[in-house]
Amino acid sequence: MPKIDPASLVPDTVGSDYPAPYDQPVSARIVRDLAKAGGATDWIANHVVVPPGGWSSQRHWHAGEDELVVLLAGEAVLVDDDGRQPMRAGDVAVFPKGDGNGHHLVNESDADCVLLAISHKEASLVTYPDIDLMFSPEAGQTHRDGTPY
Repeated sequence: MPKIDPASLVPDTVGSDYPAPYDQPVSARIVRDLAKAGGATDWIANHVVVPPGGWSSQRHWHAGEDELVVLLAGEAVLVDDDGRQPMRAGDVAVFPKGDGNGHHLVNESDADCVLLAISHKEASLVTYPDIDLMFSPEAGQTHRDGTPY
């Protein structure tokens, strides 16, 4: 199996494609798709760097994809429907598809946090419970009422 050095990869994303103003909390996030870099096509393995004060994403949940998050370095706060839980390097969080538990990580420390997020290719509805945003492969990003951004 080929070794991949995430730092050597050109980022797939810096910031996000969220519409304004929802893009601001993730504006400095760096995402590298390790699965794509290694030639895998059935799943996503994102290496994500979240700077101090940044978020991993908007709080969200997936209707059709399980998600696993491993904190590799630094510290973050997992914010989900159960509240706020500190996460440190080595901690793991699992989000079953369709569970409705909106989640994201917030970096409240003074150093970068690094995480690995693994999921299936985006193939179903993603709900963002705190904001007027939905995503589906068919419609892309829409308001809750279905109108496109």
